Amino acid sequence: MKCVICKTGDLREGRTNVTVERDGRVVLIKDAPAEICDSCDEYYLDDAVAQRVYELVDGTLARGREFTAVAFPVGAPA
Repeated sequence: MKCVICKTGDLREGRTNVTVERDGRVVLIKDAPAEICDSCDEYYLDDAVAQRVYELVDGTLARGREFTAVAFPVGAPA
């Protein structure tokens, strides 16, 4: 499948870091499974992974932290 951003790169399975900023706070999800463009490095999360990322972000922000890095759980949907 071609990348919708650069239109030239092919997508490959891999892992990436996802940064989410909300209300001036930042959560970094490390090593999330994704399809990554081999040309521009844009990444795409499937629905299950995106849902898990948002759950991790919501849980982290509920603890009131300004910046947090969280590892994507092993065995979570890929």
